[in-house]
Amino acid sequence: MSELTEPDPVARLRAAGCVFAEEEAELLRAAATGPAELDAMIGRRAAGLPLEHVVGWAEFAGLRIEVDGGVFVPRRRTEFLVGRAVALARPGAVCVDLCCGSGAAGAVLLASVPDAEVHASDIEPAAVRCARRNIEPRGGRVYEGDLFEPLPGTLRGRIEVLVANVPYVPTEDVALLPPEAREHEPLVALDGGADGLDVLRRVAAEAARWLAPGGRLLVETSERQAGLAVAAVTAHGLTAEILEDEELYATVLVATRP
Repeated sequence: MSELTEPDPVARLRAAGCVFAEEEAELLRAAATGPAELDAMIGRRAAGLPLEHVVGWAEFAGLRIEVDGGVFVPRRRTEFLVGRAVALARPGAVCVDLCCGSGAAGAVLLASVPDAEVHASDIEPAAVRCARRNIEPRGGRVYEGDLFEPLPGTLRGRIEVLVANVPYVPTEDVALLPPEAREHEPLVALDGGADGLDVLRRVAAEAARWLAPGGRLLVETSERQAGLAVAAVTAHGLTAEILEDEELYATVLVATRP
């Protein structure tokens, strides 16, 4: 079918409710191999698929991160979390990307921290397959399993920077998420339990055994959950501080093993 006889891509995207229709149309044009594929991609986007799933990648902290369908899409606000992790990691640091999803955090650590040793894990097989393509070519390792369980035992007591982008949406709020998220991303990457902190509490319970002395755990949370998040980590012997970025509307908990 011809682009000349079909509705303009921008108009189609705008009619589907895409706020940034012009920018999205340009990305789709660049990704498509021809008019037929462009038409199909616009159709998928107009049907509600996340743009990143349609084009197969997301721009994150200056990197192009591959993102398969059904995999959690890295959020721009998470660049604040990863930026703090990079700032804390010395050259050669042992780093872990827990609940890694596409592996965006691990990929940025490898790209930004000289000689970093990076390991990552996720419970979702689709996420692990995706993360391996983003992390392992850069020199890291990715494991499939629940939180710390699949990590090599040799990492216990050695991790200097532990990034855990855990799910933190309260269960009753999942239904309020945009359709792009609740219909096309795995529930396990979104639902944090009754108050949104179930997975954080599980991470906090084990973190001190895996962190090196002075090692840091960094977790994204929300402003309203910050107090409970601090309590969750201090209950297991970690000290804690909350960092915020108003522009990105991002809240990060940094917990340190004394």
